[in-house]
Amino acid sequence: MIGATLDRRIDGGGIAVSEFLDDYFARQLERAASHGDDYVRLWVAARDGAAGGKRIRPELVLAAHAAFAGGSSAESVRLASAFELLHTAFLMHDDVIDHDLVRRGAPNVAGRFALDGVGRGLPVDRANDYGEASAILAGDLLIAGALRVVAELEAPRQVRASLLEIVDECVFLAAAGEHADVRHAGAAPGERDILAMIENKTASYSFSAPLQAGAVLGGASAASVARLGEIGRHLGVAFQLRDDVLGVFGSATVTGKSSLSDLREGKETLLVAYARVHPDWDRAAAGFGSPELDDAGATGLRRAIETSGARDRVERLIDARCAAAVDAIAAADLPHGLQESLTMTARTCTERAR
Repeated sequence: MIGATLDRRIDGGGIAVSEFLDDYFARQLERAASHGDDYVRLWVAARDGAAGGKRIRPELVLAAHAAFAGGSSAESVRLASAFELLHTAFLMHDDVIDHDLVRRGAPNVAGRFALDGVGRGLPVDRANDYGEASAILAGDLLIAGALRVVAELEAPRQVRASLLEIVDECVFLAAAGEHADVRHAGAAPGERDILAMIENKTASYSFSAPLQAGAVLGGASAASVARLGEIGRHLGVAFQLRDDVLGVFGSATVTGKSSLSDLREGKETLLVAYARVHPDWDRAAAGFGSPELDDAGATGLRRAIETSGARDRVERLIDARCAAAVDAIAAADLPHGLQESLTMTARTCTERAR
């Protein structure tokens, strides 16, 4: 896992991020109190949505900043926290798009408010609408909050401007990637389209932008910032491809996500794109994209992905992207500690189970 390689370099930064987020949500809850209990509950759900997780993005911000600045600072913690707020917002919106009511093994924001609606006697469809609207609004609030945190950093004006540009660009690209992901449903996209979607939707805001933002705040050169963007793209693609494999073959007790959801949704991953051209897929594909897909049908789809060679092809591509990241790290003029940590991250990215 990323955290296992980077947290040694951060010197307690993860704790500082948690403390900042605790304080941030406490202030928002205090503001919300004058607008009624339901709005307070929305902020409580948003706060709980930001709890837990791997905190990869804050770790990358803090590691890059510390490498170039020679240590951590209050402003690097604030910047790292902004990326966690952004990540939480994207998860909330993604759950709405996917009609998921569970995240990390528990009801997500949409799920909480849908259950609340049912408890108040609403029909299920109206309760689900209430839940999804609540999640959209919570995500919107956290995106705005992340931008405000970055805009209020105590840093030279040009540094703040560069950071806001990085954040704006990663939001822009993530939306483009998400939109393409939805458009791909049922469209049988090819390898190039899927990889472009991954680079926009995941790699940019999860790896490239946090690394680049931390480096900019730490005073890195433009060349180093550009190199970190390239490294982040390779790591992000490998990370998402591993997520796609775990989404179909992973253990729900480990990942916190059902291994049926991607198959029921009909998610057009590279696994499916590769498997679709094989006859075994045609024999098993009837349940793909069906909300009624059961365990037996899912087993048939998994078997088709295996026998078609699609899983092996994706695994080889993960290895290739990790190797490309290692090569880019070696070619970059980065501080030794950051170079070492990113190299270890690239080499262990293929092994994670959640």
